[in-house]
Amino acid sequence: QVQLVESGGGLVQPGGSLTLSCAASGIIFSNNNMGWYRRAPGKQRELVARITSGGTTAYIDSVKGRFSISRDNAKNTVYLQMNSLKPEDTAVYYCYRYLFPFESWGQGTQVTVSS
Repeated sequence: QVQLVESGGGLVQPGGSLTLSCAASGIIFSNNNMGWYRRAPGKQRELVARITSGGTTAYIDSVKGRFSISRDNAKNTVYLQMNSLKPEDTAVYYCYRYLFPFESWGQGTQVTVSS
């Protein structure tokens, strides 16, 4: 059974930082492409960052230069380092894995950026 468990969300002031972690089990982690989605209230879900099994990364424009995705295959964990956070980054963040044709989602972790 595939499980993706996120942690690290919370309340942070604008300009602050958070690191999200996602621990995976039930898969051969190193073979999987991983990503982080977010869904803000009243908005569509968007793919914030992704990292391939080979380590290639990609980001949406609104987080480039502020967010960094990484993976530790020895720990079966993917991370999202978020710096210079803005109120518009407030959302539920979901860990995601995909290895065609399979995909799985975590339960989500809330990130709130507010003073």
